[in-house]
Amino acid sequence: MADQAQQAERAGGPPITALAMGAEVAARAFPPDLRERLSAHVELAPGVLTGPLTGPAARAVLAGAEILVTGWECPPLTPEVLAYAPRLRAVVHAAGSVKALVTEAVWERGIVVSSAADANADPVVAFTLAAITFAAKGALRAAAGYVDGWPSFAERAGADGCTVGVIGASRIGRRVIAALRACGAGYRVLLTDPYVTPAEAASLGVELAPLPELCARSGVVTVHAPQLPETRGLLSEAMLKLIPDGGSVINTARGSLVDTEALARECGAGRLDAFLDVTDPEPLPAGHVLLRLPNVLVTPHIAGAQGSEVRRLGEYAVAEVERYVAGVPLRGRLLRKDLRRVA
Repeated sequence: MADQAQQAERAGGPPITALAMGAEVAARAFPPDLRERLSAHVELAPGVLTGPLTGPAARAVLAGAEILVTGWECPPLTPEVLAYAPRLRAVVHAAGSVKALVTEAVWERGIVVSSAADANADPVVAFTLAAITFAAKGALRAAAGYVDGWPSFAERAGADGCTVGVIGASRIGRRVIAALRACGAGYRVLLTDPYVTPAEAASLGVELAPLPELCARSGVVTVHAPQLPETRGLLSEAMLKLIPDGGSVINTARGSLVDTEALARECGAGRLDAFLDVTDPEPLPAGHVLLRLPNVLVTPHIAGAQGSEVRRLGEYAVAEVERYVAGVPLRGRLLRKDLRRVA
C-alpha cells in the first residue's frame, strides 16, 4: 500500500482509484469489462471497500486514493474517514442521492463530488409513467373487482384527457412532464414548484398551480420533490382530502413527503388509490393497512436502477472518472448549494 501512495506522488502517474460500496452492488455496477475500462485510465485498487472505512485494510487503500467511486452501502464520508484519505480529490457516486454519503467535511476539503443520478433517473421515470397509466385507467380497482366479473363498458376508465398533477420539477419530475407531454393521451399537466417561473412553466408545457389547487384539479398526483424539512408531510391530510374521489397518489420520491396515516385512511375508505415505491417509515411495519388494501400497490423501493439496470450507474461513473482524468467538466457534478434542491 505504501507503493500506492508513492505512485500518487509521481508526476503524471494515473490516480489511484478505489471502489467503496456493497459487494453485490459492485458486482452488478462494475462487472469485469467496466473495471478493465476503468483501469485504462487509473490505477484501480484491488478488491472493493465494503463495510466500515475505518478498518486497517480500508485505511491502507484510502491512504493513497485520489478518487473514490462509491455506491449503495458505502458508509458516510465522515471527518474520521477523510483523515485516512489525505490525497482524496474526487468522489464519484455510482448511485443517486449523495445526502447520506457526503458530509460537511467533504465540502470543506474542496473534494469534487459527482453523482450518477441522471443514469438512475430514467428507470424511475419509466416506473412513474407506468404507474400513471395504471392510475388513469383505474387498473387497481378493475383488478380488485375482477373476481366479481368484468366491468361494464361504461365503468371502464381511460387515460385520455386525464389531469396529472406533478409535485416538483426535479430531474425526474421534468422528464415525467416531457414524457406526458409527448404522449398521445393528451394529458393535462399541472405543476407546483416554488422555483419554477411562469415563463419556465410555459416552456415545459405545464400550468403552474398552488398545491391546494393542483390537488383539487388532478385525477393523478405524482410526487417528485426533494426531501427537505419544509417538504415533510407536503401531501398532508388536508391536501389529500382535496384530491377528487377515485383519484390516485403516486410516490417514487421520498416517503416523508406524504402523510402515511392520512393516506391510509383515504385509501381505506376507498376514496383514493395509491402507488407507493417509497413509504414513511420504510419499510412499512408488517400488517400495515397500506400493505393489505386492494387499491394500493406498495413496492420495495424498486423504481430506481435495479438488477440489470445497475450497470448504467457503473457506466456513468466510469465515464465521469474518464472526464475527471482528462480534466474536462463532469456531467454529474454537485455543489453544496445543490443539495437544497435534489433528493
